[in-house]
Amino acid sequence: MKEVSSCKSAIEACISNKYFAIAHLFFEEKTMNVHIHDCYEIYYSISGGRQFLIDNKAYKIEPGDLFFINQYESHYLTQIDQSEHERIVISIHPDLLRSLSTEKTELDYCFHHREAGFSHRISLDKSQQQRFMYHIHKITSLSGYAEDILERIAFTELMVFFNKEFYARQQQVEVTENFTYQYDQQVNDILDYINTNLSEPITIQQLAENFYLSKSFICRIFKQSTGTTVNKYLTARRISIAKALLSEGASVNEVYELCGFMDYSTFLKSFTKTVGLSPKKYAMYNNRI
Repeated sequence: MKEVSSCKSAIEACISNKYFAIAHLFFEEKTMNVHIHDCYEIYYSISGGRQFLIDNKAYKIEPGDLFFINQYESHYLTQIDQSEHERIVISIHPDLLRSLSTEKTELDYCFHHREAGFSHRISLDKSQQQRFMYHIHKITSLSGYAEDILERIAFTELMVFFNKEFYARQQQVEVTENFTYQYDQQVNDILDYINTNLSEPITIQQLAENFYLSKSFICRIFKQSTGTTVNKYLTARRISIAKALLSEGASVNEVYELCGFMDYSTFLKSFTKTVGLSPKKYAMYNNRI
């Protein structure tokens, strides 16, 4: 498998081929707004020096950090201190992992274990980092006879490695890990409020009244702390929930109300712009209606 040169190319290849794609990146691409996409993402940081906002959790990225993001989780990478940022991003189609899983072994476990206290991140030690890079090199250097079979075998071995480490760390994280939030307490409280009340209309004026702060102050500290605006964050979180509900079989009319959109036209416009499909087409694509 040949490495691609951008996250966008990896996502497009993954979705069109219902397979996986690997991007090895060194310099910053144009920063995306808070976004979601229809594939799993594994993000491995080699150089560190960034911050990840995933749903309502924020992480300072260190070298050797590995993040697991599913197709319903909004995420946003913010620049902290440097323009060069070496990382490897693996985009994976959900159908591929389902086809490789068995009744005893779920290879998508690391993307769906989302109980209280979980972390999207595991940090690899030096030997685990070497093992990770060995698998990546093996996958990207295969050629010749049975290349496709060997590639799938090597990818399966990599996913077994990921899930074993993720499972082991999650048993510890529920007791020992404290998430490294980069916000002050005010922004943290605002995020908690937003995520608790996503099904209800939320405005900046409402946040200002609830927290006894000015609208301009809320907008400023939220953008400084998270790298995005309140409204963009709200929309991304609601679209993330809408995707999950549509995939579970909920009707479009139920979904837009449950997600806190004021009317269907606003929901349709926001969903289509973010996902690239209308809500009805997205539901049909997922074979749920």
